[in-house]
Amino acid sequence: MKISKMKVLFSSMLVLLLLAVAGCSGDSPSSDSSTDGSAKGENVKQEITYAATSDIVGLSPIDTNDSVSTAMIGQIYETLFTRNGETMEIEPLLAKSYENPDKNTWVIKLKEGIKFQDGTDFNAEAVKYTFDQFMDPKRAAPRASLLEPIESVEVKDEYTVVIKTKYPYGPLLAALSHKNASIVSPTADKDGDIMSDPVGTGPFEFVERVQGDHVTLKKNENYWQGEPALEKVTMKVVPEYSTAVSMLETGEVQFIDGIPAEHLARIKSIETVEVQTKEGTPVYYLGFNMNKEPFSDQDFRKAIAHAVNTEAYVKQLNGLGVQNDSIIGPKVFGYKEEAKDAGYEYDPEKAKEILKDNGYKGQKITLLASNSGSYMKMAEIVQSQLNEVGLDVSIESMEWGTFLDTTAQGNFEMTFLGWTNSTADGSELLYPNLHSDNIGSSNRMNYNNPEFDKLVDQSRTLVDQEARLQKLHEANMLAIKDAVWVPMNHGVVSAAYDKSVKGLDLDPTGTWSLYNVSRE
Repeated sequence: MKISKMKVLFSSMLVLLLLAVAGCSGDSPSSDSSTDGSAKGENVKQEITYAATSDIVGLSPIDTNDSVSTAMIGQIYETLFTRNGETMEIEPLLAKSYENPDKNTWVIKLKEGIKFQDGTDFNAEAVKYTFDQFMDPKRAAPRASLLEPIESVEVKDEYTVVIKTKYPYGPLLAALSHKNASIVSPTADKDGDIMSDPVGTGPFEFVERVQGDHVTLKKNENYWQGEPALEKVTMKVVPEYSTAVSMLETGEVQFIDGIPAEHLARIKSIETVEVQTKEGTPVYYLGFNMNKEPFSDQDFRKAIAHAVNTEAYVKQLNGLGVQNDSIIGPKVFGYKEEAKDAGYEYDPEKAKEILKDNGYKGQKITLLASNSGSYMKMAEIVQSQLNEVGLDVSIESMEWGTFLDTTAQGNFEMTFLGWTNSTADGSELLYPNLHSDNIGSSNRMNYNNPEFDKLVDQSRTLVDQEARLQKLHEANMLAIKDAVWVPMNHGVVSAAYDKSVKGLDLDPTGTWSLYNVSRE
């Protein structure tokens, strides 16, 4: 950083500090979480504090399936393959290369000389152990569907694994790039609990977790690609986003993501902060528990779809969302433009007519919403719109972890969820969320349609990518017409960070790595 810029940064931070002291009588940031030592003329500490509105569920890639946990898991663990955020192509990471001697066989060569953070070797045995655990029904991995097509994982030699699939599986490399397919230390998993004491091959090591407060990581000095610049990473749990913004402004935290629209203008007004946005792969939706009436009735779901004005909702996002009727989003493989307007148009009079004709006028509904992200905003808007067409709608909110447990158990009527789509592949959106194979796990809506299942199965078993695209499109159109979800918006991934933070780059999937990040 040039001296002139350092002076500007110093002045801005000093003003912010004076304002904070003059205007607040509560707790001030501790010295441990302060931005840096620049007020004393020292160099910025190579530390970063990230604010999350919810706590992690855990730190095992095998045993979790939520975006908050994934953010930290992605710093600790690594996958065999990764998706290039610029080209969206799959590239080797822990893997060195691969080949397909036949349509159901994948021979994967691994990079050598890599150690887990506990000092044990990364090798073919570790890959086999991880995937065997992931596929073990007794372990009940939430994202077991990722590896469902795999028949066996065998060790050919110390650095070669052979994966046999039950059928030709086009999205395998995409599945192996998913954070939940990260490779864990067998020793750590056997001897301890990697939910609370994780061990991977990544650039940062676990230090501690204080439930409901923070997670702390330190740099992995022996990281195989070279140690990171950051010495310490802290995820701070800050339930109120407005509080997180204030902490960003005062320098108590240096990084927040998933910016809600109502906070965007304020964040952009902070002179010491950069904002990064990118059209991404996430989709956020209103879903129905199809194990309960009247939510199992397609006519009822159509009425709801006609009653919800998603375009009006997206306009309130101030550029942080894209309106599209399609379940598969524009940045996801399997999307065709035809799906954009294939849903049920906003028509409250039509909604009233359907509700009246089917005896649903005045129906009581409880909308379940997590208190994190924009879910409560979605719930409030939808509640108002549904009440306007003659329904009696209330909202129940829950903390993120409790919400995940509740929806997994089927204890809801209608709810709001999101899917980050970390593989950017439509098969890995439709299969886990809506295929009947996953009822009782990731198919929380309990959708069961044999015709849909067949199309999704074909999209997974074909290797020809054009043929896969067509099958995904057909499945997508069928689900749209069946009103299985009301897509509220397709995500624009976003982050705000202190200008001292350099090297941070958002992936279209909303994920990020702190390996190349430094403070100046």
